[in-house]
Amino acid sequence: MPSKESYEENSLVQKANREANQEDMLAAALGMRVGPQKPPAAFWQPLKLFAYSQLTSLVRRATLKESTPRAEKIHNFKVHTFRGPHWCEHCANFMWGLMAQGVKCSDCGLNVHKQCAPLVPNDCKPSLRHIRKVYSCDLTTLVNAYNTARPMVVDMCIREIESRGLKSEGLYRISGFTDSVEEVKSSFDKDGEKTDISAKAYEDINIITGALKMYLRELPVPVISYDAYPRFIEAAKLSDPEKKLEAFREALALLPESHTETLKYLMAHLKRVAQNEKFNLMNAENLGIVFGPTLMHAPNQDAMTALNDIRYQRQVVEVLIKNEHVLF
Repeated sequence: MPSKESYEENSLVQKANREANQEDMLAAALGMRVGPQKPPAAFWQPLKLFAYSQLTSLVRRATLKESTPRAEKIHNFKVHTFRGPHWCEHCANFMWGLMAQGVKCSDCGLNVHKQCAPLVPNDCKPSLRHIRKVYSCDLTTLVNAYNTARPMVVDMCIREIESRGLKSEGLYRISGFTDSVEEVKSSFDKDGEKTDISAKAYEDINIITGALKMYLRELPVPVISYDAYPRFIEAAKLSDPEKKLEAFREALALLPESHTETLKYLMAHLKRVAQNEKFNLMNAENLGIVFGPTLMHAPNQDAMTALNDIRYQRQVVEVLIKNEHVLF
């Protein structure tokens, strides 16, 4: 039977061999050439710690490949300079260079080579750690980050408006005090769902309607997206009622899922606003005038064409409000 000293000696030898193998593997991954005289342990320790930290990002990437997100979203890649050695989360190969080694998704934090970026599937899963603001944030990005059907700004503002403002004269037409609207915007950007928009905080309901309209106007991609815009305009020009509704259904099918959910919720709300026209003096046509340019912007058109589209933008919203029960 081997002695205790012999057993401990064998254990130390095995441990040393394992560490040597790990160092050889790390050197290979980093593309380093190590001679017979290997660097001391103090040289390897920081590299080992960093390499192990990279495993979490590679595992996360593998998880992304195995699961399909509810709403498909492209990554928002931007050139990035990484501190220290870094591995691509798409091909798992090393990123070379001292500066601008690759690109990083500003919505989910995915790190890949520049050449790998076009190969990454549209599986971005935004994280709240990377979302810096609520206003001017892509609608689908915000929805996925908060795991909600619609942006919380839309839900919270509409709930508040319906609880105390449906009978307010000139609802959505009358503007709230600009500084107060900006204050609500800043609060949403800073506090998110914790923002207080109650009557105690803002007695004037027009401040809340102003904050909602501002959110919708500042979306990078409007609720009625640029891709779907021409189809909605063409649908509004049709005179036959049945063909018009069918054209609207086809146009709605072009919207991203989060945009459709937001538009559906908003139109149901505006229909309830119109049903209180006797008090607020806002019918579907008036609401169309307010929300047409808010929900849809002409994509890359000359000024004259965009000007001519304004009346059709109004008609699009009017049709959506009046036919909300059959179109959604």
